[in-house]
Amino acid sequence: MVLKVKELSVSYGEKTVVDKISFSLQKGEVLGILGENGAGKTSLIEAVLGIRPAVYKEVAILGQSPIHNRKQVFEKVGVQFQESHFPDKMTVSEACQQWSVLYKATAPYQFLLTKFGLQDKEKSLVKSLSGGEKQRLAVLLALLPNPELVFLDELTTGLDTKARKKLWQTLRNYKREGLFIILTSHYMDEVEALCDRIMILKGGHIICEGTIAEVINYSGQASLEAAYLTLTDEEGEG
Repeated sequence: MVLKVKELSVSYGEKTVVDKISFSLQKGEVLGILGENGAGKTSLIEAVLGIRPAVYKEVAILGQSPIHNRKQVFEKVGVQFQESHFPDKMTVSEACQQWSVLYKATAPYQFLLTKFGLQDKEKSLVKSLSGGEKQRLAVLLALLPNPELVFLDELTTGLDTKARKKLWQTLRNYKREGLFIILTSHYMDEVEALCDRIMILKGGHIICEGTIAEVINYSGQASLEAAYLTLTDEEGEG
């Protein structure tokens, strides 16, 4: 099993934002975590990674604890957060070099720059990149250590349609090569393009999980978007 989470909870003061969630990731899967803003998606990922205080019965990534075996785990795990911050004077190549020294072995970053369409930006300041270029750089850095598992939080925010589809294809290629992926997204077409299984959060709870077909069938709707809106009652809350 790639990932196992049992009864994990996250609280901010007296407010519980993730409430006793349990789930797992099997080999060969891409798992999508869906939910409106504030549903608990990012807090859940941060808690699983051990960077957000949490209470749980078990969290194991690639068979090890992200708390007690942190160095060993993160040699095999990549992370792209919703927001990435870089020093003002840092260039793209410097960002890649800085990330590279954190790991024992990495992919050649020049190869990845070409793969992600950033080869012409190597000497550019990160702060000068467009929002979409920064997003591609963040995903590139998550894949730099040749991880077995990668967490992608709001994968294609800021990308245009062509760039999104190109990134999806890149990730499908990585999946075929054996990469396991957990992603959060607000885009149903992205979820359908990439995910084998999804779980929908609302108010810190899992309200539905399964394959896309299973979730659609459970909702009684004809599409994933309609199923999502029905299950989360987002239309009703508008």
